[in-house]
Amino acid sequence: MAKRILIKPIITEKADMLSEKSSRYTFVVNKDANKIEIKKAVAETYNVEVKAVNTMIMPSKSKSRNSRRTAIRGRVSSFKKAIVTLAEGETINFYGEA
Repeated sequence: MAKRILIKPIITEKADMLSEKSSRYTFVVNKDANKIEIKKAVAETYNVEVKAVNTMIMPSKSKSRNSRRTAIRGRVSSFKKAIVTLAEGETINFYGEA
């Protein structure tokens, strides 16, 4: 079975500002994927020309919240993040607008 390379795009204020300013888009990707596989997956999925790929592994974090009786503790697992730079004039539309 083929592994799924792109898991989901990261849509935050910082990622949106980065995409508007310098046509760089951020994705959560499979931890086993390398830069070449990520570049091919983005190019095939969104029909764009990819110029560069930067990857980083985001560490896991502990989270807690308070309930009526006690504090509930848990963890957010680590994930791999890829920042993809597109060629001049290329854009990706995540929102489905024309």
